[in-house]
Amino acid sequence: MSTKMTAAVLRDFNKLELEQVPIPEPGFGETVIRIKSCGFCATDYKAIKGIRRNVDFPFIAGHEPSGTVSAIGPGVTGFKEGDDVIVQPSGYCGVCTQCRLGNTHYCEQAFTTGGDGPEDVRPGAFAEYMKTTETCLFKKPETVSFNAAALTEPLSGSWKGLIQYSQMQVGDDVVIIGVGGIGLLCLMVAKAAGAGRLIAIDPSAFARDNAMKLGATHTVDPRAGEPKQAVYNIIPGGPDLVVEAAGPISAVKMMTDLRRRGTRWNVFGITTHEKFELDGGLTHFLEGRMDASFGTTPLAMQKAIRLIETGLVDPEQIISHRFTLTDIHTAMDVMGQEQRNKVIINP
Repeated sequence: MSTKMTAAVLRDFNKLELEQVPIPEPGFGETVIRIKSCGFCATDYKAIKGIRRNVDFPFIAGHEPSGTVSAIGPGVTGFKEGDDVIVQPSGYCGVCTQCRLGNTHYCEQAFTTGGDGPEDVRPGAFAEYMKTTETCLFKKPETVSFNAAALTEPLSGSWKGLIQYSQMQVGDDVVIIGVGGIGLLCLMVAKAAGAGRLIAIDPSAFARDNAMKLGATHTVDPRAGEPKQAVYNIIPGGPDLVVEAAGPISAVKMMTDLRRRGTRWNVFGITTHEKFELDGGLTHFLEGRMDASFGTTPLAMQKAIRLIETGLVDPEQIISHRFTLTDIHTAMDVMGQEQRNKVIINP
């Protein structure tokens, strides 16, 4: 059996190389996964392009994988070779105070495989194989495809943001700012949860068309006029919940402008360190609530798996492009284009 695998190794910003590297070997409590599918997240793209700079080289990105267990280390009891699995990228110790409180994404010993956030960043899934702990694995339902399973992690973040944190309720009027991949998943969760009027705001006609196909009741082009007026023409009383799933600081500023008294708002899409201002007195008297959502937890992953397995959300509907690992440079080009949705890598 070969001891080498193909991996997309980032040697420097804008220097992504296909290389032959050693297949990882599992240690105690660890497993090696043969990657079947991995979502291409905007944070991966930003790391490769140097838009985000918190990257240590060499780096193997890719944090939305599904696959098959190919090897297990000593101490692994819940999985065996040949099991089809979904991988949670954010690892945790399970014994620190935050883990014991259920906030595993705040873990004092946190790591991530191919992602962003903690200091401990391990090789990800833009490769034929990757290593992770048993605690980061979930069994893939037989009825769920590997491509759909790979989108469990972003779907779980959408569930966590809208349902667990912002406490969306049946009948809520919801505005989603930015309906790329993550925004569409937020929209689909909101639809499944019984949103009333569901407005998608995006400057891309391609994105707005996708939003309508996947459950939006209305769309708004922010370049066509004043977006606040357009939203309030549809929802005269103002939105119950606004989700920023776009990324640019302008989207966060738009979100704060859409508030009325009691509006809940979730800072979801932005990951860069940029500033926005709030009127303190206005914020006080509006008595709204700001939430945010990053990463995922075992609870959110399990909820997302349930949504997919029961057909309440079909994440495969947002996939627009699929590429092999050897075509990852073409995938990078597509990631920079407007008319694309979720890009999948199938090693």
